[in-house]
Amino acid sequence: MNVFGIGLPEMVLIFAVSLLIFGPKKLPEIGRSLGKAIRGFQEASKEFENEFKREAQKLENSVTMKAQLEENTTVQPSFLNNPTKETINNTQKK
Repeated sequence: MNVFGIGLPEMVLIFAVSLLIFGPKKLPEIGRSLGKAIRGFQEASKEFENEFKREAQKLENSVTMKAQLEENTTVQPSFLNNPTKETINNTQKK
């Protein structure tokens, strides 16, 4: 078992030292406070991750829309040449 790079022997040592320093009455209160702090950190981390994903998706959509817009608005030279050639041919025939 390895949590935050701390193995089981280290956890037992930390628990024993905490028990000696704070005593058995304060230890549950400290555990609750620590649990709430960790939970708050996890929630903030998830919110940050979700916000980052939303912004990345918006950016990706923007890039896709820009590429589609450029593709749709690009003027094809053949499109311009055909009417011009037709106009020249029509004027030459007259």
